[in-house]
Amino acid sequence: MFEKEITKEQVNGLPLKRYEGKVVVVSTAEQLAAALGELNKAAVIGFDTESRPAFRKGEYYPIAMIQMAIPGKVFLIRVNLTGFTQELRDLFSNERIIKAGISIRDDIKELQRLGEFTPGGVVDLNDVAGELGVMNIGVRSLSGIFLGIRISKSQQTSNWERETLTESQLFYAATDAWVCLEIYSTLDEKGFIY
Repeated sequence: MFEKEITKEQVNGLPLKRYEGKVVVVSTAEQLAAALGELNKAAVIGFDTESRPAFRKGEYYPIAMIQMAIPGKVFLIRVNLTGFTQELRDLFSNERIIKAGISIRDDIKELQRLGEFTPGGVVDLNDVAGELGVMNIGVRSLSGIFLGIRISKSQQTSNWERETLTESQLFYAATDAWVCLEIYSTLDEKGFIY
């Protein structure tokens, strides 16, 4: 079916892939309303978040972006510009829409610092993989095990609060949400999501 373990060397030997579909950057209230119109119709959303990295002790930056993937499209919601609105909080509370991510406990806690909500329909793919006996967790390992691909983490510590994000930042951010959607879909197709 699939391997229970994968080494760094095995991951590094896999083909490098990134999301190549439509990417929509959301920076205004109007763009957010349009994005939520589509996201609220989805059955499953792959998601991740990005924050500006802190390099000094005591330094803290809130979440700057929420990436949300649906089939054929990834929305990059710049919450540092739009705010974490009630409509976004409602989406994260909605039990009927699955929000699938990897290592998302901290993401949810950080989002709750931006605005109060009770998470609903949130699935951590690390937990699902663990229940299936998979020993390695994290986005690179799970992408390797379930999708047979390697993804780049080179933009992980870039500044997500920049006025204009670079193309490599956009594709990095979109890829992280897209692989969560792909992994969830793969596991669901194989009957591992209950």
